[in-house]
Amino acid sequence: MRAVVQKVSRSSVTVDGQVRGSIGKGLMVLIGVEEGDTEKDAAYIAEKVVNLRIFEDEEDKLNLSVEDVGGEILAVSQFTLLADARKERRPSFIRAARPEEANALYEKTVEMMRNKGLYVGEGVFQTHMMVDICNDGPVTILLDSRKIL
Repeated sequence: MRAVVQKVSRSSVTVDGQVRGSIGKGLMVLIGVEEGDTEKDAAYIAEKVVNLRIFEDEEDKLNLSVEDVGGEILAVSQFTLLADARKERRPSFIRAARPEEANALYEKTVEMMRNKGLYVGEGVFQTHMMVDICNDGPVTILLDSRKIL
């Protein structure tokens, strides 16, 4: 499972002209589920996102988590994070999990983050979304549950 985590001052996701998820200060998290991922991968991503210390403390050091600063999370499923563009110009998405499997693990990841007491807004699975991201810093972190060591 892969995730792109961006520290944001605000973020929202719109589908068919309607805002479906919106947050203020917090984390925008794009989540891609790979074929063969399990709940263990979902738990790894959820734990990392919630505990990443990428917010400034009183000494202006990146030392605080989204929970520490009372922030929110906006999660959006994005299969294109599993794209392989090494060979041709058109990326291959063969490593992305099938939609049913991907949605179940995406939802499990969101549930695990919510279980930490955080507000987690969401996009809409398998739809065309317009995502507004106001990256703060900019701070962008890449997570991959298969690259733990």
